[in-house]
Amino acid sequence: MAANQPRLIHALHPAAPAAQSPRLMAASFPSTLVLGGARSGKSRLAETMARETGLARVYIATAQALDEDMAERIARHRADRGAGWTTVEVPLDLAAAVSTHAASGRILLIDCLTLWLSNIMLAERDIDRETAVLIEALRALGAPAIVVSNEVGLGIVPDNALARRFRDVQGRLNQAVAAALPRVIFIAAGLPLALKGALPSADGR
Repeated sequence: MAANQPRLIHALHPAAPAAQSPRLMAASFPSTLVLGGARSGKSRLAETMARETGLARVYIATAQALDEDMAERIARHRADRGAGWTTVEVPLDLAAAVSTHAASGRILLIDCLTLWLSNIMLAERDIDRETAVLIEALRALGAPAIVVSNEVGLGIVPDNALARRFRDVQGRLNQAVAAALPRVIFIAAGLPLALKGALPSADGR
């Protein structure tokens, strides 16, 4: 494990990459699923990866400010990201937004699938159909993307039917996205591990 530490630490604290053209970075950066639990560092990792590409950054936010706590969380996330992002709020029609905003010279950061899934469940949409449409959009992307999602299957079995259903459909959604994208990273306690593909290299790819 010790031999892997410099590479793991680099993903969250990377050295400045050598200058490259946006076209080269877009072609060489593999679209990535970042999985982790609450406060695991997944959003920070995703934002760092996007920033290091040097591409124009589009943040696709799925959260809805339905109460004061969520409004504060959204405001904190926006402040933490800082300047240099184009933010698009998309609580439901994620596939359409992904297709619309993917373009040469851009990188998309979708944060996160878990809130999107909660939104479509509350809206009583067909989850299988929505998942299939999203996967099709991700496979057809004209720009690289980083997709953030929660891993919710590592704890105890929930004690009510709705929570158990959510855990199950979230797991299936994560599997579908992981199969569709060339790189999957799991992060815990701020330390990323490559499940598919390789961790970002020194030039941000």
